[in-house]
Amino acid sequence: MQRPWISTNLAISADGKISSRDHRPSDWTSEKDFQLLRKLRCGADALLVGRGTVDTDRMTMRVEDQEIQPLRCIVSRHGEMQDDHPIFSTGGGDIHMLATEAYRGSQGDRLQVHEGSLADFLKTLREDLGVEHLHCEGGGQLIRALAELDAIDEFKLTWAGHTILGGKDSPTATGIPGEYLPQSCHYEIREFEADADTGECYLSFSRKQAQS
Repeated sequence: MQRPWISTNLAISADGKISSRDHRPSDWTSEKDFQLLRKLRCGADALLVGRGTVDTDRMTMRVEDQEIQPLRCIVSRHGEMQDDHPIFSTGGGDIHMLATEAYRGSQGDRLQVHEGSLADFLKTLREDLGVEHLHCEGGGQLIRALAELDAIDEFKLTWAGHTILGGKDSPTATGIPGEYLPQSCHYEIREFEADADTGECYLSFSRKQAQS
């Protein structure tokens, strides 16, 4: 499949969760984790986020103090968003909406709509829009969809050992616990940093190359 090189990042709690009823994905880790996120955005041609995460965190997907802004790509089932969402009133890269089913949104004049599968959208980003590096910021359901395609080349992870989120239905890095992936995805660790001040570990995993 022709696609961009894809990186992703998430923060997980001590028990492997990414959010809970009381904690949004963006409000329970340190300022250092937030700064690492901003750094990761700077190297991407496009950002990819699930609509639920964009809505919950009121994300603008803008990179501060950067002249050339990455494309802002949102994946949704039907493409419905609130008209007053800050992404529409904040400067940034062009907004592309993937509706995996029939588009029902009302912002067709403020974004470019694509209908079809995630695999088709990745191909469009690479071949038609020239995206070489795509960075995904979640949520877990979208990262699972990428993992099902075996399309994640680099995985950045903040392990926040200071917090236990709990909940059997609380999402993990690949969404709500459920069925196995079609196949395992294999990686090797590239970077590891433990920070006693923040109580967090910062890890980077790269796709493991097949043995020749």
